Amino acid sequence: MALVEDKRAGAEIVHGAQECYQQSIDLLEELGFPKGVLPLQDLVECGRVKETGFVWMKQKAPYEHFFVGSNTRVSYSTEVTAYVEKGRMKKMTGIKSKQVFLWVPISEMIMEEPATKKITFKTPMGLGRTFPVTAFMTEEEKQKYLENGNQ
Repeated sequence: MALVEDKRAGAEIVHGAQECYQQSIDLLEELGFPKGVLPLQDLVECGRVKETGFVWMKQKAPYEHFFVGSNTRVSYSTEVTAYVEKGRMKKMTGIKSKQVFLWVPISEMIMEEPATKKITFKTPMGLGRTFPVTAFMTEEEKQKYLENGNQ
């Protein structure tokens, strides 16, 4: 348990659904990710250690989400963690994607160069899949994106 606490030393922590939701949206925007890529539900705690890039988000219960744009089912455990930097979340825990009959852990999420408009998800074994960024945008983001002449 001490190791977990060490990772969180010096963290900015917020509690409550609204505060955590806002912090998670702010984080995704700061990193350059679409707002819909982490559709966590009923958040109870969120934290961030700016010096190391470690972040965590706790929700009341595990949650499954189906992304229509990528035709992918994703499972989020009660706690999702990652080390973050601009355009990248790495050493992720608590996220799995359903591939055929197996749940595969997702350990990294990378925004490709803005010009490519792609997002890549990788497994701990280094295998990955790339999708259009629009597959993970909220409806509001998608509308603005298309109004700006993007396809």
